[in-house]
Amino acid sequence: MENHNEIRANAHNGRPAIPLRLRNQRLTVTPVATQTARAFTAWTRRHLAPQAEAEIVLGVQTDDGTLVGVVFVDGWSSDDEVTAEIVCLSTDGTPNACSALLGAARRAARAAGYRRLIAFSRPDERSTSLRAAGFRPAGDSCIVWEASTAGGRR
Repeated sequence: MENHNEIRANAHNGRPAIPLRLRNQRLTVTPVATQTARAFTAWTRRHLAPQAEAEIVLGVQTDDGTLVGVVFVDGWSSDDEVTAEIVCLSTDGTPNACSALLGAARRAARAAGYRRLIAFSRPDERSTSLRAAGFRPAGDSCIVWEASTAGGRR
């Protein structure tokens, strides 16, 4: 069966077969309008309500300008003014899109003056992209991830 990304499941090992047009594809991260990001999230993650607003909204596009992922980053809602949170990340399954967004979110949070960036994941998620982007498990919980942005909020 085919999904929106034309990735077909391989009957032999159950892993997706990546079409040639997606291999070695250059991805570009850019700011996107909140409305565009919300529409993309609604399209790709029907079980997740799109984020209403966020301080930082980034998207990742392929060479031909196709939006393949979005991330919403917002300041932590407590009194802590040095922590930002990835409140929503959504991709259509394009290889490396998640990692590109996580790395860009970390750099954007640093540029905005945050010293910490946190993300939450479900226990059933592998979290490979979080690890690749420099996130590490925080505290005793295995579903909270933290990355230092090595900056300071004034």
